[in-house]
Amino acid sequence: MKNISAQTITSTLRDMCIQANCVLPQDVRRRMESCRACEEWPIAQEILDLMAENYGIAEQENVPICQDTGVACIFLEIGQEVHIQGDLTEAVNEGVRQGYRDGYLRKSLVGDPIRRVNTGDNTPAMLYCDIVPGDKLKITVAPKGFGSENMSKIKMLRPSDGLEGVKEFILSAVEEAGPNPCPPIVVGVGIGGTFDKAALLAKKALLRETDDTHPDPYYAQLEAELLEQVNALGIGPQGFGGRTTALAVKILTMGTHIAGLPVAVNINCHVARHVSREL
Repeated sequence: MKNISAQTITSTLRDMCIQANCVLPQDVRRRMESCRACEEWPIAQEILDLMAENYGIAEQENVPICQDTGVACIFLEIGQEVHIQGDLTEAVNEGVRQGYRDGYLRKSLVGDPIRRVNTGDNTPAMLYCDIVPGDKLKITVAPKGFGSENMSKIKMLRPSDGLEGVKEFILSAVEEAGPNPCPPIVVGVGIGGTFDKAALLAKKALLRETDDTHPDPYYAQLEAELLEQVNALGIGPQGFGGRTTALAVKILTMGTHIAGLPVAVNINCHVARHVSREL
């Protein structure tokens, strides 16, 4: 049995919250550079260049890439042979408190969705835990801004809607979102499970590397097809037109009931923040 203290989790999360908000992930940087090389519309080229300049300044000066430093979405993969000494939820929230305080990151959380009083420390974190084999604890921090989160959608399709219904729903979600999620975007798609599970699959899909390939050739082809169709919408960077509406479309699936076909779309902005560490 491997022991990991709550204090270790807190200090690790503090640093990760700052890094995630100030340093663009390398996979996103590669996709942005690739899209910039293929972009032909002058206004889109200029916007992509300005975004690249902004990334460089943020990393060099250790300041947030975006003013919306988001909800702290924390994903834990906890090995079955790991024993956490202390209160896990409190350790996570304390790490977020320290990270957002010490990194001078905007605190955007309200304690109650109706009464709207800011908690002042960007907690509570959105905590997702999976139990996995082994003696490691993998932590992923993925701050989620709400310009993109507000554009997310879920629909309980009928099995008879089939693949064409799924594609139509995904494309309509992106088209309706337009410039609101700060394109170029990353489109996370969850298919299957239940109402709530499909939404979680869509969010987890955003944790995949933007330049990876789906291990199932069927879905790899579908991702490529959807990316081409999304970019053909012509929304472009920040909504000013061009070929670069999305950097990637990522799909996660799981089994579902014979009577259902749940589909969720969770959109991320061009920053697509995520950082992982293993304890």
